[in-house]
Amino acid sequence: MIRIENLVVQFGGVRPINELSAVLTAPVAGLIGPNGAGKTTLLNVLSGFVRPVQGAVSLGERALLPMSPLQRVRAGLRRSFQTEQVVEDLTVSGNIAAIADHVVAVGHRSGAVDQALSFVGLTSVADRLGQSLNLFQRRLVELAKCVIGDPKLILLDEPAAGLTEEEGKAFRELVLRIPAEFRAQVLIIDHDVDLIRSMCSETMVLDYGKLLALGPTHTVLADPNVRRAYLGEF
Repeated sequence: MIRIENLVVQFGGVRPINELSAVLTAPVAGLIGPNGAGKTTLLNVLSGFVRPVQGAVSLGERALLPMSPLQRVRAGLRRSFQTEQVVEDLTVSGNIAAIADHVVAVGHRSGAVDQALSFVGLTSVADRLGQSLNLFQRRLVELAKCVIGDPKLILLDEPAAGLTEEEGKAFRELVLRIPAEFRAQVLIIDHDVDLIRSMCSETMVLDYGKLLALGPTHTVLADPNVRRAYLGEF
């Protein structure tokens, strides 16, 4: 569960997050909103890259804001980025092991890497360098890095962007397996409404840093205010 209380982020005279309060409980939740709504800023607050001037954020019973980014990773927070962070001169297993070094006990790291590789279906290419991977494989490496080491919350920022229809379907099926297999909550940012509708049972909508809607995805996407702000309908 993610709990956000009266959160304010301020850059000079601009508040990309403005008195935001919300509780997300769904195993797979969505975060949408028009460009400039504050979505990436919120992910950066959760990750520890941006410090708010006011408010509180907790993951389960643990307060996140006092933690450093590395402490949050060790507490179970994982994140992917719009541009995948695959290290070109490391192997697939080496990319995953780089995360395992921070979150898995020494004697269990090899097994944890193997489990993550098996989950995303990359065991057969474990020894290939990152620079040789196609886009789909790179996305899978990012997902494998997210599930290693007892994750509690996985933040996915446009995780299926650029994938073919078949690749996107396979990727979505993997993500939907995460809550049951890893006992982790997933929060997805995406502009693809169909993806959000197909994956997320709960969705939060931001607009100019404020909460516009939060609830069951089908209800939120049918909200006239959401359709005006996000889908451009009048």
